[in-house]
Amino acid sequence: MLAISLGPLALPLPPLLLLGAVLTAQWLASRLARRPQAGDGALPDGAARRAAQAGDAFTTAALLGLLAARGAYVTLHADAYFAAPWSVIDVRDGGWHAGAGLAAGLGWLAWRAWRRPALRRALAAGATAGALLWFGLHAALTPARGTPMPALEVAALDGAGRLTLPQAAQGLPAVVVLWASWCAPCREEMPLLAAAQAREAGLRFLFVNQGESEATVRRYLAGLPYAVQNVLLDAASALGPAVGSPGLPTTLFYDAAGRQVEAHFGVLNAAALESRLLTLRRGPMATAR
Repeated sequence: MLAISLGPLALPLPPLLLLGAVLTAQWLASRLARRPQAGDGALPDGAARRAAQAGDAFTTAALLGLLAARGAYVTLHADAYFAAPWSVIDVRDGGWHAGAGLAAGLGWLAWRAWRRPALRRALAAGATAGALLWFGLHAALTPARGTPMPALEVAALDGAGRLTLPQAAQGLPAVVVLWASWCAPCREEMPLLAAAQAREAGLRFLFVNQGESEATVRRYLAGLPYAVQNVLLDAASALGPAVGSPGLPTTLFYDAAGRQVEAHFGVLNAAALESRLLTLRRGPMATAR
């Protein structure tokens, strides 16, 4: 699952899971920190103060973790972000390094526990609960890398008839874009994706329209100042549920064997797209057409 649908809105799943994990850790740590300890008699508000400190520790840990995760990802893909510096603050691109973020967050909690022995048990319990919730739900709800490309049958807009997605990929590393003409974020990222399609000779870009008629799609594409190739029609909007995404735009990245490498819900900027395409280019068949 890449996103959760709330009425007309679709929200990306990972930030929601992270928020839930942090709030759970804060709640448990605060509850445990409120338990009476030796010396509380001299400080009537000692328990309340410990609870507040425990909660604040997780707020700071989350902020430091996010900064570290973003900074590490941008550093690893410095060339892509250097070309478009503003994209460093465009966190919609999903560019985070989980390992760096986890290390920074846990490092802060360890330092606070060392400085405040009275909070050690509460912070350890909160961190354990938050980590278990995050990793457990993330593993259970998000698609694993290596998931095969759905063998969904779609119609080719160029009149080639019906075919499956793997057939449309033609054994090449593929970028599968779920879009619709009424979707404003889809329209926003379409020029970027079309330009990438024109220059990436070794990758296959598949633009799978969700639920619109052939006439509507043709009318929209005819009004664009650039060409979009390999447009496919998914009249039943079946691909979104098949890959766990109730919203648009959704972009999926597959290697030459048809195994999912990356998945993103929401708008992609140039730096984020480039960092993901780099992974596909490194594949053994990324130089074929």
